[in-house]
Amino acid sequence: MRRTFSFLIGLLSGAMLGAAVAILLTPTSGQELQEHVRIRVESLIEEGQRAAAARRVELETQLEAFKRGTPVTIEPASKHPQA
Repeated sequence: MRRTFSFLIGLLSGAMLGAAVAILLTPTSGQELQEHVRIRVESLIEEGQRAAAARRVELETQLEAFKRGTPVTIEPASKHPQA
């Protein structure tokens, strides 16, 4: 237990130190970096919302088919959803 805790503390402190060094050594200004991070986070959120909506439609379709007693065909999810 102690070794695991020590490992996690080391991992967390290393990640924080790496993030601090990356921010200090970045070639862009703070304002530009904030804008870039904000745009990236917003795009990730939108992508997640689109994927969740598509999955919801798929699951609702399967539920309705199950309620009707019809066979349900499950297609493997693609790695890159269509936009």
